[in-house]
Amino acid sequence: MKMIQPHVLQTRRQLFGRTGTGVGLAALSTLFGGESVAQDRTRLGGLPELPHFAPKAKRVIYLLQNGAPSHVDLFDHKPMLGKMHGQQIPDSVVGGARFSTMTGGQTKRPCLKEITQFAQHGESGATVSSFLPETAKIADKLCFIKSMHTTQVNHAPAITYFMTGDERPGRPSLGAWLSYGLGSESEDLPRFVAMTSRDKEASCGQIFYDYYWGSGFLPTVHQGVKFRGSGDPVLYLSDPPGLSRDLRRGMLDDLAELNQRQLDVVGDPEIQTRIQQYEMAYRMQSSVPELTDLSTETEATLNMYGPDVHRKGSFAYNCLIARRLAERGTRFIQLMHAGWDQHRNLNSQLKIQCRDTDAPSAALIKDLEQRGLLEDTLVIWGGEFGRTPFLQGAIEATKTWGRDHHPYVFTIWMAGGGIKPGTTYGQSDAFGFGVAENGVTVHDFQATIMHLLGIDHERLTYRYQGRHFRLTDVHGEVVDPILA
Repeated sequence: MKMIQPHVLQTRRQLFGRTGTGVGLAALSTLFGGESVAQDRTRLGGLPELPHFAPKAKRVIYLLQNGAPSHVDLFDHKPMLGKMHGQQIPDSVVGGARFSTMTGGQTKRPCLKEITQFAQHGESGATVSSFLPETAKIADKLCFIKSMHTTQVNHAPAITYFMTGDERPGRPSLGAWLSYGLGSESEDLPRFVAMTSRDKEASCGQIFYDYYWGSGFLPTVHQGVKFRGSGDPVLYLSDPPGLSRDLRRGMLDDLAELNQRQLDVVGDPEIQTRIQQYEMAYRMQSSVPELTDLSTETEATLNMYGPDVHRKGSFAYNCLIARRLAERGTRFIQLMHAGWDQHRNLNSQLKIQCRDTDAPSAALIKDLEQRGLLEDTLVIWGGEFGRTPFLQGAIEATKTWGRDHHPYVFTIWMAGGGIKPGTTYGQSDAFGFGVAENGVTVHDFQATIMHLLGIDHERLTYRYQGRHFRLTDVHGEVVDPILA
């Protein structure tokens, strides 16, 4: 009986897929070649036509504060809330605004004064809470955006919107887009790393969903590699007993050859992902232990991040690992810290959250700067929305205060990587309820990040299910005034 060769068994879809990824990509490369900026020779992977123009940032560290920090208690000082503490916030301010189910049916919305003290800091005169003393010291290095707003009122959709451009799971995350478009500067570490942490004393921490750092419909090689908070950062870093490195290398070589043969037949990009991931895993067996060995750090550096830096999985530890990843060529580093969802415990939990994140966030900025990395590393700090200027519940009913979710205006800060330092952009109204001037949408924010990395957000697209998708959907304008 005559054997049928595997290459004869191609489907029509596989045939067009192979020709599309061959001739099609070559044609596109030629078409856009005249418009692109020459690639950095140290770059591995990425699209040949990127960056579209000279970038100001090479990498991003995103300090996402999961649960939504209260803007009116930390950055956006509103004396009106103190004057009207306990009184109903005017209906003319609230209008028909939508809130979560926790306050959606609340008929009384008493103004809640800030539970911290504000002062102006640095030559820029930025207002920062007394709960963030280390952030206050670096105010002149930061750009505060006080007019962020979003369309989402619940945590998971709001974070998904920030990270993927859509409130529904399934789209590629920001880090995956950058991995796809720009590749990496390191062959020994992932292009995109995610780390999570939560306060030891937090009474309410949000869930970390894998799709926050997922690749969506992009090839899975672009998804974030999640470093664990205990034990080995990545599973199976060590070879099993009795398996030498030479034997492991030989096994991977044989496996790669088998996968390559299958790739040549069917053209499935996921097979290429498998080959690349096996190779990355092998190299990470050497690179990750070196990455996480903090014995080379000076005592002064460790002290700057605070005592929690020695606790694996803490926000302080993750911030230091983020700096070490940045200097080793990782493109996108996503830190997510839960515990900011303070509905009923604002006056006890907010201080704890600030204590755990303030010094490490400021230390990261100072550490990058002293190593010459801040100028081309974009650092972002912020949550998925803010907190209501009014109390959740009634003033007279409880001695513990809290604030509900608030998407209509909130504050984030950015630093380094082409951002204008010592500036404040945008403004909220007298109650910190809505945007008063220069509103910034989530898609504007995403477009600005991509612009700083040399990407025209309208041109970085991926064809899926018959249409071209992009991170910013059909929206987004670069916020030029915050650019250096």
